[in-house]
Amino acid sequence: MGRAYQNRKESIAKTSDAKSKVYSKYGREIYVCAKSGGTDPDGNLTLRGLIERAKRDQVPSHVIEKALDKASGAGGEDFSPARYEGFGPGNCMVMIECLTDNPNRTFGDVRNCFTKTKCKIGTQGSVAHMFDHCAIFVFAGDDEEAVLEALMMADVDVTDIECEEGKITVFAPHTEYAKARNALGDYLEGGEFEVDEIQFLPQTMTAVAGDDVALLERFLDMLNDVDDVQRVYHNAEF
Repeated sequence: MGRAYQNRKESIAKTSDAKSKVYSKYGREIYVCAKSGGTDPDGNLTLRGLIERAKRDQVPSHVIEKALDKASGAGGEDFSPARYEGFGPGNCMVMIECLTDNPNRTFGDVRNCFTKTKCKIGTQGSVAHMFDHCAIFVFAGDDEEAVLEALMMADVDVTDIECEEGKITVFAPHTEYAKARNALGDYLEGGEFEVDEIQFLPQTMTAVAGDDVALLERFLDMLNDVDDVQRVYHNAEF
């Protein structure tokens, strides 16, 4: 993947500058993850990684605890994932991940963002084939071969490993997340991940220039203001 994560992470829009929006998005994601996989982080590795990421993004403990408490109770909100795809300014490709309790409302809100910025929402699969669905781990280290050996011993299907400036980045298929995280956790022996996420990474980049830059920024801001939108991925290169 070359310098995929370091170069492309700048093109991943996923949170607002407003802290309340960040807290809300994490709270909803933690709730859904705990509701579906259990509230014990030791038994739900996806939840553990999500909580650690939330803490790195300075989400207060009470926000995390409230989401977990809500997930452990009976009933509660019924959120489901929704994904939308399309083409943004400059013909860049866009993928939008949502958690919604009203799909019709969410689709209308997302479509409105496309319409008002002269973009085109597509059908399912219209751009997804141009993104890799990856588990990504970044941690301090410089022994790329030892990391690869640890992953191979755990029978993890590794897509790529990069080592740069004292940091190792591991890419694996999203289906290998749990195995990869366990293997790397054992290798690090208590060390921390700087990045521990499942993301969509674009296979190619699209240059966006001129008036399309401002239009893209407006488009992303509008999407970020939609409460149900969790993450936005695109392949635009400014």
